[in-house]
Amino acid sequence: MDKRYFGTDGIRGRVGSDLMTPEFVLRLGWAAGRVLVGDGHPSVLIGKDTRISGYMLESALQAGLSAAGIDIRLLGPMPTPGIAYLTRTLRASAGIVISASHNPYYDNGIKFFSAEGTKLPDEVELAIEAELDKPMQTVDSAQLGKAERIVDAAGRYIEFCKSTIPQRTVLHGLKLVVDCANGATYHIAPSVFEELGAEVIRLAAHPDGLNINADCGATAPQRLADAVLSNQADLGVALDGDGDRVIMVDHHGEIVDGDELLYIIARAHQEEGRMQGGVVGTQMSNLGLELALKGLGIPFERAAVGDRYVMERLQERAWLLGGESSGHIICLDQTTTGDGIIAALQVLYVMVTSGKPLHELKQGMEKMPQALVNVPIDGPVDLAATPLIREAVSDVEQCLGEQGRVLLRPSGTEPLVRVMVEGRDAREVERLARQIADAVAEAAAA
Repeated sequence: MDKRYFGTDGIRGRVGSDLMTPEFVLRLGWAAGRVLVGDGHPSVLIGKDTRISGYMLESALQAGLSAAGIDIRLLGPMPTPGIAYLTRTLRASAGIVISASHNPYYDNGIKFFSAEGTKLPDEVELAIEAELDKPMQTVDSAQLGKAERIVDAAGRYIEFCKSTIPQRTVLHGLKLVVDCANGATYHIAPSVFEELGAEVIRLAAHPDGLNINADCGATAPQRLADAVLSNQADLGVALDGDGDRVIMVDHHGEIVDGDELLYIIARAHQEEGRMQGGVVGTQMSNLGLELALKGLGIPFERAAVGDRYVMERLQERAWLLGGESSGHIICLDQTTTGDGIIAALQVLYVMVTSGKPLHELKQGMEKMPQALVNVPIDGPVDLAATPLIREAVSDVEQCLGEQGRVLLRPSGTEPLVRVMVEGRDAREVERLARQIADAVAEAAAA
């Protein structure tokens, strides 16, 4: 069955329209409570990022859960991976995150974690959607859920993050610029690195409800790059609004993306004998990552775009390491979901133990130039069955040979077909991407 409300990462929309209204979130809380009821008297954790709408949606969600007889434990502002961790350690029935991740402040979303700290399976999301269609009924007053606030949530998560690198590892002598995207990590990430001994310069760590992800964080790392250079720092760490992505900057001010970070971590795992199986990337992972891992003898597989699909492939293969170019890095030997702070710590651990700066650690991977062209379409286009498109793709693939690749995929959120071509020559890649895009546009107009 197709899902009507849940996307690849929960339910998301513009606040006040679509699905992000108090009325809908109230019903969503009730429906989720009905599905998530377990033995005894279940409890659910609720955390959020720093958007102004989080207050409103938290109250609505809390009321719906209480009406279903679910106890609520409020975490306040907390990174998404922190909520996954606390859901496990506090033995909750589920964790709920109020966040739209890297989106602007006027969007918000609701996503769920299971009792094990993993994303909900499709069948549970479908069950919640089925409950949403039913009339809302409140349990007897004696069975209503109660709410309490967890006052030490941030401290618990800080200690967990620090525990993911060996105890004797310290960051003394390192100067870091940490960009918190004015989001959920503002009161956590700087403390993690400072308590490990680093000198930390805080950037975008003063949320006001409206400035989350605004020209800062992992989706806009140039501000961090400038700060690294002006402060003569050793490196920079940029997180996104809910803390599940990380992009880093080396001491030259060069941006180090998720593919390069994944390569650094994977190589270190192999050198230490900790590599279990291979690495999972996505269709958008740079070909340079695949070739670099191949050179190390590390298997590499591609999943669909989205950390959910990376996780599914990791679980299928019983592998431990995967991620996306955007900075979603999943280290299953440390935690159950993508975690920007923990991924950054894995890279810092490699720097400390190897004595090499970030700029040097990334040199083993040569990024291939990529060209991405978005082609507007009025309706569905069968990319695989249209002769004009198939011929254009075949011609480009023959031109690239084994030193490049082509990817066509419809956008999941806009009426677009995304054309990506990757190869060794930037100008040639741009020309070939445009060649395919023209074929897609012609086929769409026919």
